[in-house]
Amino acid sequence: MQNSEKEKAILVGCGPKRNEWELLSTLEELGRLAETSAAEVIGQAVQFRDRLDPAWLIGKGKAEEVAKMAEEREADLVIFDHELSPAQIRNLERLLPCKVIDRTQLILDIFAQRAQTKEGRIQVELAQLEYMLPRLAGRGKELSRLGGGIGTRGPGEKKLETDRRHIHRQIRDLKKQLEEVKKHRRLHSERRKKNEVVQVALVGYTNAGKSTLLNRLTGAEVLAENKLFATLDPTSRMLELPSGQQVILTDTVGFIRNLPHHLVAAFRSTLEQVREADLLLHVVDAAHPEAAEQIAAVEKVLEELQATDIPTLMVLNKADLLDGQGIEPDGREIVRISALREEDLDKLKRKIENLLHSKPMTVHLKIPIERGDLLSALHRMAEVVSAKANDAFMEIECRLTDKQLEKLPSELKQQVT
Repeated sequence: MQNSEKEKAILVGCGPKRNEWELLSTLEELGRLAETSAAEVIGQAVQFRDRLDPAWLIGKGKAEEVAKMAEEREADLVIFDHELSPAQIRNLERLLPCKVIDRTQLILDIFAQRAQTKEGRIQVELAQLEYMLPRLAGRGKELSRLGGGIGTRGPGEKKLETDRRHIHRQIRDLKKQLEEVKKHRRLHSERRKKNEVVQVALVGYTNAGKSTLLNRLTGAEVLAENKLFATLDPTSRMLELPSGQQVILTDTVGFIRNLPHHLVAAFRSTLEQVREADLLLHVVDAAHPEAAEQIAAVEKVLEELQATDIPTLMVLNKADLLDGQGIEPDGREIVRISALREEDLDKLKRKIENLLHSKPMTVHLKIPIERGDLLSALHRMAEVVSAKANDAFMEIECRLTDKQLEKLPSELKQQVT
């Protein structure tokens, strides 16, 4: 299959009638995920039922309807908005005239396309293998296909056709490689902490505008598309605040409702950057009709990452698209901006600075001219108001919070009364 050709997909959702709005909403999101993976949505089917059918998910009668629709519309694949069990995959593949995948496999496919770094590719391959391992028994028909396409990228058919023992070995090897990457990242992290480099992490629902914000704040050239998971690998850039202090700003992978636990587990080493941050910027598409639900989904993942105790600023982005005030998140520190407006970016930088420097005090320090290392450390962690040189010393006036004061090198801390 040529990359330029789009696979024709039918979407299938299932859930209780009382949750109709949520069901249709997640199905719409599934459609956007399918389009991100270069599929063309040609139809959808919804089955309202209180309990999912253990054999067919949607019931055999509805499955037969979907099979007929797929045949009439010449669909290439049917995508289910639920994670399918091995038995459900086996039954549906026998009935349907085309490929069968679920929401998890679709997201894994997108990640396989988007991962650029070695670490990202390892994480995707690990997540795919762990997802596929218990389902090998039910993938007979799919494994015989040589056409490729959505759901077959990443580790590929050649790995899935090997025996379970080999796949277990592959998983162990990938985990070992990730552990090495994690060790390397930990060393970098310890070095940054030693140098008192402040870290700010962008988190948020996919397509909320994180990459655009990173580009606008730092002059980075990160891909920013109107697609889900347009960027996958984390990117860090230096951000200069109004006071001249420099901080590291990191863009992380976007979150999503029902983010597959395989991905959260595989990307844990990358997502640990969130836990190391001094401040989180939770970027929200304030103009999205389901902004509140997206906020809840992000906060759920942050809770899973044990990052809820990190100071967080909620950045209500795309404010230029709002007619009124939009959502009002209670009890949260918020700022309303448009990443496209320069004055809003300045407002955001000042807000970041205020949160990083809560209740600052003004102190006067003397640093020997030859101690450039102390001067550099001070510039990294504090707001330097003025600096005057004489023959032997630099006389510095700066603003520090209590927390920053505690981290001052001992030679400087002794000067503060």
